[in-house]
Amino acid sequence: MTQHAKSWTLKPGAMTLADLRAVWAAPAKLILAAEAYPVIEASAAAVQAIVAKGDAAYGINTGFGLLAKTRIPDEKLEQLQRNLILSHSVGTGELLSDAVVRLIMLMKIGSLARGFSGVRPQIVDTLIALYNAGIMPAIPAKGSVGASGDLAPLSHMTLAMLGVGEVRVNGELMAAPEALAQAGIAPVVLAAKEGLALINGTQVSNALALHGLFMAERLLEAAMVTGALSLDAAKGSDAPFDARVHAVRGQPGQILAAQMYRQLVAHSAIRASHLEGDERVQDPYSLRCQPQVMGACLDLIGNAGRTLLIEANAVTDNPLIFQDGPNGQAEIVSGGNFHAEPVAFAADTLALAISEIGALAERRIALLIDATLSGLPPFLVRDPGVNSGFMIAHVTAAALASENKSLAHPASVDSLPTSANQEDHVSMATFAGRRLDDMAHNTAVIVGIELLAAAQGIDFHRPLKTSPHLEHVHHQLRQRVPFFDADRFFAPDIEAAKQMVLRGELSTTCKSLFAPLYA
Repeated sequence: MTQHAKSWTLKPGAMTLADLRAVWAAPAKLILAAEAYPVIEASAAAVQAIVAKGDAAYGINTGFGLLAKTRIPDEKLEQLQRNLILSHSVGTGELLSDAVVRLIMLMKIGSLARGFSGVRPQIVDTLIALYNAGIMPAIPAKGSVGASGDLAPLSHMTLAMLGVGEVRVNGELMAAPEALAQAGIAPVVLAAKEGLALINGTQVSNALALHGLFMAERLLEAAMVTGALSLDAAKGSDAPFDARVHAVRGQPGQILAAQMYRQLVAHSAIRASHLEGDERVQDPYSLRCQPQVMGACLDLIGNAGRTLLIEANAVTDNPLIFQDGPNGQAEIVSGGNFHAEPVAFAADTLALAISEIGALAERRIALLIDATLSGLPPFLVRDPGVNSGFMIAHVTAAALASENKSLAHPASVDSLPTSANQEDHVSMATFAGRRLDDMAHNTAVIVGIELLAAAQGIDFHRPLKTSPHLEHVHHQLRQRVPFFDADRFFAPDIEAAKQMVLRGELSTTCKSLFAPLYA
């Protein structure tokens, strides 16, 4: 996908993670590459040929799931596809965010446009028109098991194309017929195979997992910054970041993380002040082992990203139309690309990384408030006793870290048969991806509290300064949150720090340092 000003040209099968991050972050006009249309048209023509020939073909002129043996007469094929969407629109729960819905629509457009799904160009163009008009289908978050496609949520997406149900425009809910009329978009009438092609696929599971991936990337950056800040606040040693230590182990994420920590703390006057005469031989693990833990998280996040990118470009509906069948004729093949096991595994590993990022940050908060370990005032406040300082902020961090441990239990190990045991093993990828948002917000709070605590520790070392990178972060925070000189209403401070983490503001002056994360 190439960017031109505020528009994107989508080349099916060729999206990058950078493309997907951009779509997740902000809307932009989407244009489908012209070369996609001939293959879409050929695939649609193959479906019409199958209908004309009269042979039974799953999802084209038969029922669905266990009803696949039920033959549907030609005059009811349009009704079959419409009924499929209406009956499968059974989602529940809160609506998915616009950022996630944009990813869903983009990936569905890209999948259909590869020309293996048998839909007409009109279907793809209608979905593009909704996307470009900012008409986001109202998709409930719950109701998919991540196999046979994300049937329920993708049905809710398709309802908007039919002019049924509700959509969201500029953050406000409105009736789909009204929104389509205002945008000059005609509702579609689904032809043979088209409803099934729209709702079969892993796009919802993958969009949720991609959302978790992009959140995890921001958390990783932020927690490396706050971890480095905590190191200086506690007058820790940067010796454990020595490149030789990590080279002899050989883990690539660890080597890269150590390099980043060295750069983050470089030229710190606080560090220089205790290079000699420090009685401590070794720091606690939450300071000393940051490259080992965060490097492992970095590797997991990178591996998950590679899997999810493949899935974003994939064709995952069923059945599929291939133009290279016997005697050069199109052939329809039933398979199982809708099974989202790769996405479930990727989401589960992201959950591990997000949980560990928060768990390590919580331990550093505990270290900083403990005067016997940090050398700082108890609970990071003057006149402790009268003031509780960071005592209960740490309790909040501990509560969220504990919650994340439960949420990190792998979703992919569960399966409940559906469709009268026709669909007898499912991935649970949709939940695997969906729970990442809760986990990411929990971890953002923990890292935000660490940011506040570490900055407080730095202030106690004045007039000494930390490194240039970390001084900038400290300055950014102090523009929003003043020094904690005595007990005050603390929740707004924590929220402000959390938002800095979620917006990626802790790495604004050192983006090049973190560039290898996105290589």
